Amino acid sequence: MSSSCDALLAALKTCLLESDCVQRHGRLPSECLKQHADELPETCQNLRKAAFECKRNMLDMRKRFRGNVAGMDAEKLRREQTKSLQHSDS
Repeated sequence: MSSSCDALLAALKTCLLESDCVQRHGRLPSECLKQHADELPETCQNLRKAAFECKRNMLDMRKRFRGNVAGMDAEKLRREQTKSLQHSDS
């Protein structure tokens, strides 16, 4: 089952894998997220907060009727990342 937060979680995963915490220090992404979150780039920290808000909004009945704004923003982010990857491959 696909959730509205999938694009946001994928962006967070990519950000973690590209961070110094994983690349230079050889830590697991989960370890960086749990124990070294303050060392992560600001982009990863913002994605982490947004992913948390998105998941929390999925449980909020008021948000279910209005739509999950964080999830919609995540889909927009995913499309922008896909475009930038296509341009960098060219």
